[in-house]
Amino acid sequence: MPVPLLDVNAQNRPLEQELIEAFTRVLRSGRFILGDEVEAFEAECAAFIGAGHAVSMSSGTDALLAAFMALGIGPGDEVLCPAFTFFATAGCIARTGAVPVFCDVCPVTFNLDLSSATARVTPRTKAIVPVHLFGQAAEMDALRDFAAEYNLQVVEDVAQSIGATYHGCGCGTLGDIGCFSFFPSKNLGGFGDGGLVTTNDAELAEKLRRIRNHGMHPRYYHSSVGANFRMDALQCALLRVKLRHLGDYTTGRVVNANYYIDHLSRMSGVVQAGVAVDSTTARIVLPVASARNRHVWNQFTLRVIGPDQREALKSHLAMQGIGCEIYYPVALHHQECFKHLPAHAIQTCPVSEALTHEVLSIPVYPELSASQRDEVISAIGVWLGV
Repeated sequence: MPVPLLDVNAQNRPLEQELIEAFTRVLRSGRFILGDEVEAFEAECAAFIGAGHAVSMSSGTDALLAAFMALGIGPGDEVLCPAFTFFATAGCIARTGAVPVFCDVCPVTFNLDLSSATARVTPRTKAIVPVHLFGQAAEMDALRDFAAEYNLQVVEDVAQSIGATYHGCGCGTLGDIGCFSFFPSKNLGGFGDGGLVTTNDAELAEKLRRIRNHGMHPRYYHSSVGANFRMDALQCALLRVKLRHLGDYTTGRVVNANYYIDHLSRMSGVVQAGVAVDSTTARIVLPVASARNRHVWNQFTLRVIGPDQREALKSHLAMQGIGCEIYYPVALHHQECFKHLPAHAIQTCPVSEALTHEVLSIPVYPELSASQRDEVISAIGVWLGV
C-alpha cells in the first residue's frame, strides 16, 4: 500500500468541525490582526513550552530574523550555527548583515558540535544558534557553558522540536530566545506559514512585539525599525485547536519511532547510532533519542552507509510507493550564496558533508497505521536482503 511521507489531511480532517467553529468565531469577530485570538494562542503556547513569554510571528523564518534583530545582531558580527540544517537558520543571520560561521555537527544526534564551534570563535562572534534538529534537543548544558565563557547570546532554533525537552526543560526556554515554526509539516502544523518566539526576559519580549509590528509603539510612533511579522488571528485560532492535541500527536510519533527502532534493529546490516560503524557490514544507522531528552521525532532519519546506497534505497522505497526525503542534500557552507564569506566561516565540516550523502527520512507522522509501519519496515528489509 502507498505510505506517504506526511499526510496532513489525516490529522486535520478529524478536527474539521472544531476548525470550522474557530474560523467562524474569527469571522464574526471582525478582528483579523492581533487581538484576543493572538493573545490567547501566545499564552497557551507559553504555558505548553514552559516559557515566560511567547510572541507569535508570521513564519519560523521571521521568528529567527526578529530574534536576531531584537538582540542587535548586525554588520560586523559573526554568529555560530550548524552547517547541517535548513537554510533559514543561516539565511536570517546573513539578512542582518552579520556573518554566519558554519560549525560541524555530531554524527549521532546531528546537532551542533561544540568542539567545532570552539575552533571557529573570533573576537567578532556575538551569538550561537543551536538547532534542535529533527525533534531532539542539542546538548544545552555544555552549550550554555560555552556561551557564557565567550559572552555569546543563545538563539535556539526550535522549528522542528516543539514539545521536546532537555533534562525536563522545554526547548525554547534554554537560551535567550527560542524560535518555532508552524509550517504544515511541523509537529504543530498550521494552515500556511506561522511562527513563534519565546523568551523569559520581559523586556526582550516587549521588544519583539514592537519589531513584529514595524517597531511601532504607540500607534504611528516608531522607536526602532521593525517589519510586518504579525501572525494572522485566524491562523492563531486554528492552531489553538491543534495545540490541544499536540501531546497526543507527539505520543504517536514516539510510538512509531520506537516501533521502527525495535523492528529495524533486528535486521542484519542495521546498527544504532553511537556504535562504531564498520562500513563493510553496516548498511543503515538508526537514529537514537538521548536518555536525557524527550525526542519528538519531527523526522525519523536514517544514515545509509556506502557510496550511492542512499540513492539506491530512496529509489527502492519510491518504487514501493513509500514516501521518503533527503534533509539536507547540500551542507550550508557549500551553498553558492555563501561562497563569498571569509574562509574561516566556510571551513570544511566533514560530518555535515558526509551526512548530505547518507541521510534519508522515512514516514513517522502520528497517524501512520500499524500496517503502514510494517510496509515501510518490510520494504527496507527487502532492500537489505533479509
